[in-house]
Amino acid sequence: MSIAVRPITEADYDVVARITADAYLGAGYFDSAEYPYMKQIMRVQERAAVAPMIVAERDGVVIGSATLAVYGDVWADIALEDELEFRLLVVDPKVQRSGAGKAMVAYILDKARATEGITAVSLTTGDNWHTAHALYQILGFTRAPERDWPIPENGKMLRVYRMEL
Repeated sequence: MSIAVRPITEADYDVVARITADAYLGAGYFDSAEYPYMKQIMRVQERAAVAPMIVAERDGVVIGSATLAVYGDVWADIALEDELEFRLLVVDPKVQRSGAGKAMVAYILDKARATEGITAVSLTTGDNWHTAHALYQILGFTRAPERDWPIPENGKMLRVYRMEL
């Protein structure tokens, strides 16, 4: 079963919203989909209107997504002027460890290498998302702890990783 990564389409919005909710709530980042930040990230159509988004699909079924941003974009949290940042990389909890996360990161790295002025890729991930930490380290990202920051809504720490291209 191969995994394809492509830009998001309108037909993907509802499934991406569900996967995002399942991933964040399942990881215990929020108690409810009613948190303002959860409501914001679940409005996929609004997000896709202002930021490039990708999806991973297996056998024609969307199983993951990510949002891309560069310095100054609405969805950029940590991007420096020479970085492509990816955010909200989620894989449906029912199929995590399927290779979808790795495939999306490979796509993002290829896109970054092809973008003029971009010399690195950065991301934030939850402090206790150990599986994600392992994936990013295996793929060659290194920690940038001086750039870690707390989630305003709950004070949990976000870890920053970066890869020079």
